[in-house]
Amino acid sequence: MMMDAGGCVEQGKNIITAAKHVNKRVRYANKTIKKNNRSSSSCKKMRREAVFPRVPEVLQQLFVSCREIFKGPGTVPPASDVNKLRSILDKMKAEDVGLSKNLHFFKARGAVKGTPRVTCTTIYQCDEFSLCIFFIPEAAVIPLHNHPGMTVFSKLLLGTMHIKSYDWVDPIDTKNDTTPSPQLRLARLKANSAYTAPCDTSVLYPTTGGNIHEFTAVTPCAVLDVMGPPYSKDEGRDCSYYKDFPIGIMKMEEQEE
Repeated sequence: MMMDAGGCVEQGKNIITAAKHVNKRVRYANKTIKKNNRSSSSCKKMRREAVFPRVPEVLQQLFVSCREIFKGPGTVPPASDVNKLRSILDKMKAEDVGLSKNLHFFKARGAVKGTPRVTCTTIYQCDEFSLCIFFIPEAAVIPLHNHPGMTVFSKLLLGTMHIKSYDWVDPIDTKNDTTPSPQLRLARLKANSAYTAPCDTSVLYPTTGGNIHEFTAVTPCAVLDVMGPPYSKDEGRDCSYYKDFPIGIMKMEEQEE
């Protein structure tokens, strides 16, 4: 499989929209609400304590573990830490992040007018890692893209999604691989299957595990991504998009010429 860098860059920019909501801490704050209760006899100020739901234990456990495990750019978690995070994510359910299959988004089926738009909401982000959820409507596609110098855990929370992923046959030092080459490069197919929630968490690394992947929603999907470190254009971890060319098709085109 050969890939051309940048073939879907403009399309990717138009498809993915961000709906960021960044919390510096994964918790709910207690808040006191003052309410004026006016009556004919008196006017009294009453204070009510607002009750907020507690953060699910597994989500809090994920956050604390990420803070301990991700050490910043240029580092990859050891196998023991990868297994720890994977085991936490494997236990996570849609309800742990406030989602349900009964929400209208996950019930919507059928043709969508225009290009289906993928949205993303950020639960938490810092220099070392980020927690975000991608909402992918039916038939929507996140094109082939890379994760330079990053370790990424993907947990499908709801829906059925087709994943196609590749690794470079000749990986380049990630420190110098921040700008995609305009030339074709040989890539090895890592995955090309459909997955339905609940399923195991997938993990990709800077040069292995399917660092370049594409998501196609068979049904409306929600995917929780844990990225360490997160994308950063200033630090050379910008997202690049690719187009794949199967070698068999390329040979046929050469023969026709």
